[in-house]
Amino acid sequence: MNKSYQWKLLLLVLLVALSIYALLPTFQLYGRPEAERNDPRDPVQRELRGKALKLGLDLRGGMHLALELDKSKLPSDASVRDAVDRAMEILRNRIDQFGVAEPLIQRQGEDRILVQLPGLLDKHRAVQLIGQTAQLEFKLVKQASESRQVIDRINRALAGRSADLPDSLLADSLMVANPVTDLLFDYPDMSRFGGVRVLENDYLKLRALLESVNVDSLIPRDASIGFSAQPEIFDQGQTGRVLYVLSRRAEMTGEAVSNAIMRFGLDPRAPNTPGVSMTLTNKGANLFRKITGANIGRQLAIVLDDKVASAPVIRDRIPTGQAQITGTFTDAEAKDLAIILRAGALPAPVKVVEERTVGPSLGHDSVAGGMRAGIVGALVVIAFMLFYYRGSGLVAIICMALNVFFLFAGLAALRGTLTMPGIAGIVLTVGMAMDASILIFERIREELRAGKTVRLAIDNGFDRAWRTILDANLTTLISAIVLFRFGTGPIKGFAITLGIGLIANIYTAVFVARMIFGALLARRNVRSLSI
Repeated sequence: MNKSYQWKLLLLVLLVALSIYALLPTFQLYGRPEAERNDPRDPVQRELRGKALKLGLDLRGGMHLALELDKSKLPSDASVRDAVDRAMEILRNRIDQFGVAEPLIQRQGEDRILVQLPGLLDKHRAVQLIGQTAQLEFKLVKQASESRQVIDRINRALAGRSADLPDSLLADSLMVANPVTDLLFDYPDMSRFGGVRVLENDYLKLRALLESVNVDSLIPRDASIGFSAQPEIFDQGQTGRVLYVLSRRAEMTGEAVSNAIMRFGLDPRAPNTPGVSMTLTNKGANLFRKITGANIGRQLAIVLDDKVASAPVIRDRIPTGQAQITGTFTDAEAKDLAIILRAGALPAPVKVVEERTVGPSLGHDSVAGGMRAGIVGALVVIAFMLFYYRGSGLVAIICMALNVFFLFAGLAALRGTLTMPGIAGIVLTVGMAMDASILIFERIREELRAGKTVRLAIDNGFDRAWRTILDANLTTLISAIVLFRFGTGPIKGFAITLGIGLIANIYTAVFVARMIFGALLARRNVRSLSI
């Protein structure tokens, strides 16, 4: 065995060993039950998931969201790039606390954020968790007499403009005189909630009516209005919302919140319902102490994204720095609200511009279908190569298997993600590998037909095919690089697998195959070749 062959063999053994090392976490992870390997709290599983080959949403199931930041809501001097960076960090915190394993959050263009949540299929909950701006403010509720003045002012202004309002907003002709107060329940009584009540059937009408005009231009500058976020239970079991008249200036914002957790029993009237208990920062606690000390007997509304989450009456000065949000939350809603408050507010609202959900059964079907197609295709190729090229076909099959093995190892080492387009890239790579072997074998056959010896025919065959194989793989590799550079999502997955496969193909189809032929001819005088 000459030194050149020894080095080639050593290099192959080294590459195989490195590939096994790269794929070992993948074997360990996917050898465990699904529930165990997806546990986000297990540090061992988390480490394995970080090193193992990942499956894309189309193979594993989950949600894909493309979010767009509302640039119009940013301050005039704010940078869009900085705002997107902040939004990504806040979304990452929210999703991490939500317990999604291996989420993907990345910038897309100037103002878009791509979010992929493997394994998460609760669309409504995910959109609520991610899309809520979470601008938290503490505002004083106006006294009843001031609130009535503001509501009467809005009512008079809209009555004067009733001719300009759409008929759909004035379903009853009698409403022309009092378009607002006619929709209120038992107005002007405000004794129970500190705001005016609106039955649930009239809530949407009133909200549409108020949104049809610029309410801020109708009311005093120091006032604003807001509906309760959750339905309230009125007299005789009727449900509806409460319209509050609030101070425009916020006494305190969400920046004063240091922690928020879900708890039961925060509202004595409903001890079994969940709520959110907030702990304020030292600075926030001092400010809260001053606010509550100076406004005993008044209501302090906790306003989240312009909706009043709760408006408790300040009974005494509160020195503890604790505040609560109560309402008709479900356990999941209260838990998600606590997560959002802990993670902080987004710099501007985001809207969902693209949304896709892949169910786990479809993902499993895709994996099973891809594996079935791959196995059937590989068996057909193996049968053809063995039938047409006989013993030499076996060399091509060994090289193809090594090619796919190196491809998966490279993908795992690069922390890549396997997707359906990625599987298409693997299939194309297998085709390129077979094509390279066929080129070499046909050149060898030509040399044998020309009367050359087996050793000389093999040397000439590899030399003559080398340039063609290199050109074909290099041009395809350039295409893969361009796709990776300018493509997104699935296109990149296809480009990565194709690129790794082509590099592995040049090594296995040319160098490994030649090494195997060299080993077969070593120290033997072979007169014929099975090809």
